[in-house]
Amino acid sequence: MVDPRTTVINRRLSKVKRIVAVSSGKGGVGKSLVATTLALTLARKGCRVGLFDLDFTSPSTHIILNAEKIVPQEEKGIVPPIVHGIKYMSLIYYSGDKPAPLRGEDVSNALIELLAVTQWGSLDFLVIDMPPGIGDVILDLLRLINRVEFLVVTTSSLLAFETVKKQVSLLIELKAPVLGVVENMKRTKNATIKAQTEKLGLRYLAEIDFDDAVEDSIGDEVKLLNSSIGRAIGQVVERNILKDDGCGKS
Repeated sequence: MVDPRTTVINRRLSKVKRIVAVSSGKGGVGKSLVATTLALTLARKGCRVGLFDLDFTSPSTHIILNAEKIVPQEEKGIVPPIVHGIKYMSLIYYSGDKPAPLRGEDVSNALIELLAVTQWGSLDFLVIDMPPGIGDVILDLLRLINRVEFLVVTTSSLLAFETVKKQVSLLIELKAPVLGVVENMKRTKNATIKAQTEKLGLRYLAEIDFDDAVEDSIGDEVKLLNSSIGRAIGQVVERNILKDDGCGKS
């Protein structure tokens, strides 16, 4: 039987121009920081932006944005609050500080419910912070939304990139568009990840140097956008994501 909420999802997202899922095959690579910085950067460029934290393992974008005390409103669904110029929604509003040990059908049900109840309105970009790994959320997202673009985050670790290769292979097999790969927390000039990325036929979008100041920028969007990750993501937005016609145009 078809879940009627899937029809609602299409309606909720009908005015969203582009959906970018920031993902990683492995945890601990800075995916949430990249997703948050991407959303903030796009908003600074004049885009109408939403950020959706769907990391069922450990949602953390609310900490990066210093948005712990800001809550959504209920009006024929859930209306995301505005945080630093972006519409913001997170699993944390449902789970609080408690873990969300969901699996299988429970994950799918939670994802469908979140997508069905959230009212995004008109957006140029909806940035989704995905859980790490290759799991139900990616498969369900592709099943529920047929126009998701993926931005993949890795570190310089070959162990981390090994999981990236598996994730990318799955996305290619499912014919999901991949914007490219960002190499985060880079400590050396080694070009192995760049070479491996291009070998997969993907764009190597940026290398982000390891920066001690990033930790101090958590909770301060100005510092974050001026950090190494902010500068690198700014270049990715300019070169690889924004269309020639810019944002806010119908």
